[in-house]
Amino acid sequence: MPISKANFRFLNELRLHNNREWFADHKHEYDTFHEEVKALAREVEVLMNEHDLLAGGRVYRIYRDVRFSKDKTPYKDYWAGSFRRATALLRGGYYFEIAPGRSFVAGGFFGPNAADLLHIRKQISQDPEPLWEVLNQEDFKQYFGGLKGASVKTSPKGFSIDDPAIALIRQKQFVVEHYFTDAEVLSTDFSQILNDSFRAMRPYLNYMSEILTTDLNGESIV
Repeated sequence: MPISKANFRFLNELRLHNNREWFADHKHEYDTFHEEVKALAREVEVLMNEHDLLAGGRVYRIYRDVRFSKDKTPYKDYWAGSFRRATALLRGGYYFEIAPGRSFVAGGFFGPNAADLLHIRKQISQDPEPLWEVLNQEDFKQYFGGLKGASVKTSPKGFSIDDPAIALIRQKQFVVEHYFTDAEVLSTDFSQILNDSFRAMRPYLNYMSEILTTDLNGESIV
């Protein structure tokens, strides 16, 4: 199901009138467009399960949690959703956001726990070349650029600043992103465009899954 121009108009209006009174008057529009995005996500999930194994997907509600935020506007001005990979062997996740002028996909490891982060760093320090090979593959690099996400400024505890792989080891998040034009989002084949974008992440996700499910000797730990 394509994203409609009316959906974008709703998001633009919400950005200008981000208050509960306006939203209450336009709740029926929200319900319609939320269902539109959920239908898109269902189409994408079917396509993705042809080449990956998913444990499910979700489209997030538009209501913001303002308890710990300086921004007290009650609603997001974008749609967002995610898909989880299935089984202990398939690690990483897929994410998308849709909004006029700023729609994108992201994938990877947004908040690895301390044990996973240390394990990733040790694996990279021991042998960074396979990951560099994935990241520097020409098609992958042109589509996603480099790794995104938070990093430490110097070197993590237990790792040398002189480590040849320090640029990778500094990462706290291991994320790749790709942005879309509005024309792409509003096209009739946007579900396929999303699917192709997530498929393009697979060499990266598959390699990271491999190092997260094996020890430093390459033996399975799951």
